[in-house]
Amino acid sequence: MLRSQKGFTLLEILLVILIVMLIAAWVIPQYVRATERARLMEAVTLLENIAKAQQRKYMQSNRFVNQYTALDIAFEGASESLFYTKGNPATGIHGNGFGIELHGGPSYETGYADAVRHKDGRPLRYHYTVRRLYGNPNTTCIGGDDNGQSLCADFCGIDAPVPICCSNGTSEACAPADGTILQTP
Repeated sequence: MLRSQKGFTLLEILLVILIVMLIAAWVIPQYVRATERARLMEAVTLLENIAKAQQRKYMQSNRFVNQYTALDIAFEGASESLFYTKGNPATGIHGNGFGIELHGGPSYETGYADAVRHKDGRPLRYHYTVRRLYGNPNTTCIGGDDNGQSLCADFCGIDAPVPICCSNGTSEACAPADGTILQTP
């Protein structure tokens, strides 16, 4: 009398493992890219808030400042010209975010802030810098490696990876404002 055995063969199990691995190989990079895109947008939002605060400061004193304490917005732990969004605000230790540095001065066309991707003690998959001129509503993305250039192109709405682009869709740095002072809302 034949007895039916229930279960899976080794071949069936290996086939399922292969299919799962193929799906994971396609999905995981997409997830990592989407996560990095969200981080990039976080930096853009922070730079926009800093630019608005710098514009208000410029209206008061006719110059941009280099220290966070001189602005009317507060970032926890930020005092000098550089702070880190994750980990220790002064050193970036134990962080996986951005180092955001202010660059002030008397010229409305040249003041800017940089957000440099930072990950303490571990290699980065995406190397890039996001720059916001205080007198310009657009954001420049500077790719530091192939992945960063691809991410920047995606951010700027450009088909091919580029080393630098502007959020207005051009493959160059965002131009400074024409010198007129932007009105704050």
